[in-house]
This record gives sequence, structure tokens and C-alpha cells, in this order.
Amino acid sequence: MREAAVLPVQDEEARSGGRKPGRPRSERAERAILDAALELFGESGVAGVCIEAVATRAGVGKATIYRRWPGKQDLLLDALSTLKSPLPEPHGESVRDDLLAILRVMVSDMADPVRARRFTLLLGEGEAHPLLMARYKERVVEPRRDVIRSVLRRGIASGELRRGIDVETAMLMLTGAVVACGRDIRPLPEDFAERLVDEALLGLVHRPAVR
Repeated sequence: MREAAVLPVQDEEARSGGRKPGRPRSERAERAILDAALELFGESGVAGVCIEAVATRAGVGKATIYRRWPGKQDLLLDALSTLKSPLPEPHGESVRDDLLAILRVMVSDMADPVRARRFTLLLGEGEAHPLLMARYKERVVEPRRDVIRSVLRRGIASGELRRGIDVETAMLMLTGAVVACGRDIRPLPEDFAERLVDEALLGLVHRPAVR
């Protein structure tokens, strides 16, 4: 799909007064570009991703890419962001239920062999590309960790979790276990999220003193 082919479609939509059913061309092009960048990254790492190669694989012109992203790193960052599924909004009624909903999404991502392989490759590329990794952590990793931190802090405030727990360590226990097991265990047990949350909560829940 070349850029020249996009304009007639846009003109036709304008003349008809509405958009035809299905995903707009611009969204399809963006998805194709991101998919192409991820595929090239999965094949050859960061070094294998260049704007010309992405454009060729996605079937678009380079100008189409540059209209959306100023350079390779910005494009790759957006592409790598899609390796993680959005986390559900915590309901705030139960720490266990909120953590379980979050961990199920994370476990599902790591259970996907393609996602897991690309994520492992990203971790391996981090040392050679520290700026890219730092931006990925700031944009993708930390906001997801903040969701878990908020659940843990709310649990402390509500009395579900014991006071004095180290929120950062507890968060890393949960997320680190998913990453570690996702890399080492195939396939992941279907009840892995439940087992992980319940085992972690054994040490985190508030237990009234027995008198």
C-alpha cells in the first residue's frame, strides 16, 4: 500500500459524507507499521529496525512513517509498547481481586510465546541501548508498576494488608515472578496468577494479634 493509494480513499470518504465500515486507512497503516517494526525487531533486534525496512515491510512510503514518528527510536518505542496489554482499572473493593485481575493480564502476555520472545530480546538489548531501555521503562514499565503500587497502598490504608510492608519489594515480588517464570516455564500453569497472588498475600495480609 503506497501513499498515493491513501488519498483517493480519503477523498471518497469526504464526498460520501461518512466513513466506510471497517478500520480507517490511517489506522490500518499505523498498525501495519508497528507490526512491521516489531517483526524486524524480533528478527534482528534494534539494529535490524530502520525506517526504510519498516516502510517496505508495511507497504507504505517512508513519508507516511515520518509524519507519525520523528525517528527510529520513537517508532520502536511505540511498537515495543504494544508488547504489553493494557492493565484493568482496579475496582478498589478487594486487594486480592484487583491483584488477580492485573496479574492475569501479565501472565497472559508472558504465556504468549511471540510476546515473551520479543520481551526477552528487549531485555537483552537493554545494555547496548540504554536510552531506549530507559524510555521504555519510563513510558511502559513504571506506569504499570504504579497500578500495582496503588493497590498495595490502598490495601494498607484499608487494613487488608499489614502496616509497614515494603510496597516496592512487594510489587517487585509479584512482577518479577511473572517475568522469571514466563521466561523459564513453558507452558505457564493456568492457575499461576492465582497461586502467585495467594502466596504473596500470605506474607502481606493483616492478621489481628491473638490474645
